[in-house]
Amino acid sequence: MKNRKLGSNGLEVSEIGFGCMGLSFGYGPATDNKKAINLIREAFDNGVNFFDTAECYGPFTNELVVGEALKPIRDKVVIATKFGFQDGDSHKPQDSSPTRIRIVIEESLKRLQTDYVDLFYQHRVDPNVPIEDVAGTVKDLIKEGKVKYFGMSEASVETILQAHKIQPVSAIQSEYSMWWREPEKELLPALEELGIGFVPFSPLGKGFLTGTIDMNNKFGSDDFRSIVPRFQEEAIKANQELIEIIKRVAKDKGATPAQIALVWLRYQKSWIVPIPGTTKSERLNENIGSVNVELSVDELNNINNSLSKITILGDRYPKHLQERI
Repeated sequence: MKNRKLGSNGLEVSEIGFGCMGLSFGYGPATDNKKAINLIREAFDNGVNFFDTAECYGPFTNELVVGEALKPIRDKVVIATKFGFQDGDSHKPQDSSPTRIRIVIEESLKRLQTDYVDLFYQHRVDPNVPIEDVAGTVKDLIKEGKVKYFGMSEASVETILQAHKIQPVSAIQSEYSMWWREPEKELLPALEELGIGFVPFSPLGKGFLTGTIDMNNKFGSDDFRSIVPRFQEEAIKANQELIEIIKRVAKDKGATPAQIALVWLRYQKSWIVPIPGTTKSERLNENIGSVNVELSVDELNNINNSLSKITILGDRYPKHLQERI
């Protein structure tokens, strides 16, 4: 496992990270704590040193699991967590007030069993708090040694520019994958110009790009995909065209669809670090194995040409959740 630089401020992480959210939140029942801890440590043993969590995952329970798992190896890993919701609850309004940010860092440090957070993201932009105040507060936390690097999630280019003037932003986290390529239009060019790293969440399309989801899948009420337009039967059926493209490439490369989806992201930019999540050891090792898959220029061009000819059906979120996941 090689390292990649996220931004120009010195942050380096493994070329594949681990999105820990699904261990506790969003995809059905929470994983047993012991199993979750073992899985996080297995990821580390296999070269992953970049772990992503947030206070609102649970809420709070995911940070507790991550903290317990990484405590023995704290000096060897990079922990990213997030602030931005009232009371740490993603069902409540955004709250990035300086007072709230300071409360979050103190509580997160306790749950994570550490005295600093490597990467502190604003989870969602708060329209009621000037971004200059947010960046300024994180800047103070960096001076105090409680935070090392500043990040933002799902922020517009304009907002990133405003924040970056106050406190250099090291990483932006937003959704990006073969079936959500919106960041290519404005975000990625801006990040390249500014020297900011990019951390795609849902790099496997919330599981869809693994090729294991079809019209027969039924998601429980505790799995938020049950209300996502792209996971309704009509959309799943229509979007199988994308899966067929990925499967053909995977067969030619002796890889899995998930590995092709991840290696495609890795080849977009040298400063992109996806954070796939899983609750299963075999899927973890499959994801990590993607770093051993190579694509030639012609293969990458052929994939992109195929992708450009299809239209993905369905929104990525229901309208009422656009700002919350």
